Amino acid sequence: MPKQPPTDPKKRKGLIIVNTGDGKGKSTASFGLALRAAGNKMNVFIMQFMKGPWKAGERKALQELANYVEYEAMGDGFTWDTENTEQDKKTARAAFEIAKEKLMSGKYQMIILDEINYVLDYKFFPLDEFLETLRNKPKDVHVVCSGRNANEKLIEMADLVTEMRLIKHPFEEQGIPAQKGIEF
Repeated sequence: MPKQPPTDPKKRKGLIIVNTGDGKGKSTASFGLALRAAGNKMNVFIMQFMKGPWKAGERKALQELANYVEYEAMGDGFTWDTENTEQDKKTARAAFEIAKEKLMSGKYQMIILDEINYVLDYKFFPLDEFLETLRNKPKDVHVVCSGRNANEKLIEMADLVTEMRLIKHPFEEQGIPAQKGIEF
C-alpha cells in the first residue's frame, strides 16, 4: 500500500471533481454534492449543458433550496435530438459564458457543470479554453464536471475522478424506458 501523505486539517482548496463513465449516476452524484453543499450553507450554481427543456425532478427539488442553489438549464436537448450543430455550439458557448461568470464571481463555493464532458467531447468549444478557466478559478471554489467521455487532460487536472461503469440497465435488459425519479 502506498504511503499516505500527512494530513493537515487546516489545508483546504476548491477541488476539481469529474463524474464520468458509461454508467448511470453522473448527474445524480453531482446533484448529491449540491444538496450536501446547500446543507452546509454553501452557495451552489448548476449549469445543465445538454438536458434543455426536460421537466427534470432535480429542478423541482432544487427550487426548494433556492436560498443556496441557483440552477440554469441552457441545453437545446440531447444532441441526438437536434440536427443543428452550429446552434448547439452557440448554445453551449452561451451556457459556458454564464457558468464562467458565476465561477469567477466569488459568490459560489461550488459550481456544477452538468454534462460538460459531452460538450467538450463534441468540441462545441475549445478544450484548452475550458482547462484554462479551471486553472484560473478562485482557489476555494469546487467545480464538478459530469458526463461521459471525460477528456484525459481534464482527468489529469482533476483532484477527484469517479467513473460510473454500466453493469446492467433496465432499458437494455428489459426495454423499460427512462423512469420518473430515476432518469429525470
